[in-house]
Amino acid sequence: MKKSLFQITMIIPVILLLCFTFSCQQQVEEGITEEEARALVERDQEIWNEGNLALADELIAPDYVEHTADISEDIVGIEAFKEGVAYRRTNYPDFNITIEELIVKNDRIVWRWIFTGTNTGTTSDIPPTGKKTRMEGVGILRVVNGKIIERLIYYNEATQLSQLGYTIIPPQPSEEK
Repeated sequence: MKKSLFQITMIIPVILLLCFTFSCQQQVEEGITEEEARALVERDQEIWNEGNLALADELIAPDYVEHTADISEDIVGIEAFKEGVAYRRTNYPDFNITIEELIVKNDRIVWRWIFTGTNTGTTSDIPPTGKKTRMEGVGILRVVNGKIIERLIYYNEATQLSQLGYTIIPPQPSEEK
């Protein structure tokens, strides 16, 4: 009896220590596999490359937010996303994005892409030029429950504008009197 009581008094603290240790560990959000990520990005490309806006309802979360380098305000929600795709495809009817590299970590997909398209529509204050453009960029997608909830898009807009025929004119020094 003494021996079993001793064993119990030694085992209980060990069990409590293990329970405390495992309950205090930070829970890591389960992510998606590289195969799932590639399939999601390819379906997302179908929205952009083919203008399949109906697919957005399957892939985009209702509380979607997009942060894009050339837009001062975030795009929020599925309808705003669809409007953004339609606007870009109007300006570049042959809009095409290809995946160059894909990295997956937890709920994030980082992908390097190449965009090509012919500018035949008015973009902001820029009239159509009829010129083809090619630019590289990086996108970061955050995925929750199989849907894209957040998108960050980075690229060098000056590259695109120079291909459309625009130049950057540096400010001239003011003349002192």
